[in-house]
Amino acid sequence: MRSIRYNVDNNHNNKDLRRQHTMAQLNLTITQEEMQALLQQDQSAAFRELLRGCLNSILQAESAEQLKAAPYERTEARTDSRNGSRERTLNTRIGQIVLQVPRHREVPFKTLVFENYSRSEGALITTMAEMVVNGTSSRKVGKVMETLCGKAFSKSTVSDACKELDRQVEAFRNRPINGRYPFMTVDATYFKVRENHRIISKALMIAYGINEEGKREILGFASYEKESKETWKAFLMDLKKRGLNGLLMVVSDGHEGIRYALDQVFPGVAWQRCQFHFSKNISEKAPQKYQAAIRAELQELFNSGTIEAARAKRDEILAEYQDVAEAAMKCLEEGFEDSMTVMTLPAGMRKYFRTSNHIERLNRELKRRSNVIGVFPNEQSLLRLMGSVLIERNELIQTYKAVFSRENCQALRMSDVPKMLSEIADVQHSLRMV
Repeated sequence: MRSIRYNVDNNHNNKDLRRQHTMAQLNLTITQEEMQALLQQDQSAAFRELLRGCLNSILQAESAEQLKAAPYERTEARTDSRNGSRERTLNTRIGQIVLQVPRHREVPFKTLVFENYSRSEGALITTMAEMVVNGTSSRKVGKVMETLCGKAFSKSTVSDACKELDRQVEAFRNRPINGRYPFMTVDATYFKVRENHRIISKALMIAYGINEEGKREILGFASYEKESKETWKAFLMDLKKRGLNGLLMVVSDGHEGIRYALDQVFPGVAWQRCQFHFSKNISEKAPQKYQAAIRAELQELFNSGTIEAARAKRDEILAEYQDVAEAAMKCLEEGFEDSMTVMTLPAGMRKYFRTSNHIERLNRELKRRSNVIGVFPNEQSLLRLMGSVLIERNELIQTYKAVFSRENCQALRMSDVPKMLSEIADVQHSLRMV
C-alpha cells in the first residue's frame, strides 16, 4: 500500500493565536487506493474530500495551538481540555463540506477557517443567488449555484445573507482612518453592471496606503459611473473626511481627474506618475518598429541612480528618437519630471513607489474573482463582492513585510524630503494651471 502525504502550513493572521505558535505543520495522509477510489467515483467529490481532510487538519492544529497540547498529550503548558466536536457545514465553490469542529471545556474554540473562507464565498454565493431571484440568470447560472452551495436559496435567505455582508462591507468602507499615511496609490478598474435594463461599466476606485510603520492597507473603495474630475474629487474628499492625513506623495497613472482632485483635496502633496504606465504611454505613440528599443531605453532611464543621471539619459533618448518618433518624444519631455518625483526619496524607498504595480495586482485579483459573475445584477452586488474580497486582501497584505521601518520613516520626516516634495507639489500645481 502506497500513501500520499500532504504537508500544509497553517500560517494565519489571528494575532492572539499567532502569539502562541507561529506555524503548525499539518499532515494529511491518503492511501493510493483511497485516492483512486475517490477519482473513479466523481472528481468533484474527490476534491471535496481532499479539502475536507485538509480543513479538518487545520481545525485540529488550531485546537492544539490554543490548548498548547496535542490530543492525549499531558504538558504543564496545557491551558484547557478537549470536549469532543460538532459538525458544521462550509459552502465552497465545489459544494458543501461537513467539518468536525473541536470543542473545548472552558474557553470556546476559535477558528479562522469559517471567517476567512466564508466572507468572499458568501459574497459570491449571494450575488449569484440574486441573479437567480431577479430573473437575470440562465440555466448555466443555476448550475453554477448548485456547484457553489449545493442547495437552492429562498429569497428571504438571500436577503438575510446580503444584509449581513453589506453590514461588514460598509463598516470596512466607512471606518475611521487613524494615524498618518505618508504614501498612497490610487487607481480604478471597471466592471459590468446591469442598471435600468442596460449593461453599463462602473468604475471601482481604490486607495492603497502605506502607514508610518511601512505597513500596507486598503484605505477605501467606491463605485462611480465613470472616472472624472468630480468623481475622483468626491473619492479623495471621503478619504480626507474619514481622517486620512500626513500624505507626502500619491502614486497613480496620468488620468487628468486624479491630478485635478489632488490639487483640490491635497494641494500640498506631490504626485508620482506611474513609470510603468508612463513608459507604455510613450512607446505606444512611437512607430511599432521602435517601441521595444524605446522601452528598453526608458527602463535604463528609470533605473538611474540620481535625477541628474536620469535627465542626461532623457536628453540622449530625445536626441536619438526625435526625428522618427516625434509624438512619443513630446510625451516623454512633458511628463518626465512628474515620473521622477520618486527620486526625491532615499534610494532604498524608490523602487516600491515608482509604479502603481501593487494596486494593479490587486485589480487583477478582483477581476479574477468577478469572472464567474460576468455582469453584476446591480451596483450593490458589485460593492458586496468586491468589498468582501478587499477585506480579505487587506487582512493578507497586513501580514506582508513592511515596506520600510518606523525609524526610516521618522528619519524621512526629519529630513529635507518633505519640504522638497512640497516644492514639487507647488510646481506641479502651477504647471496644471497654465
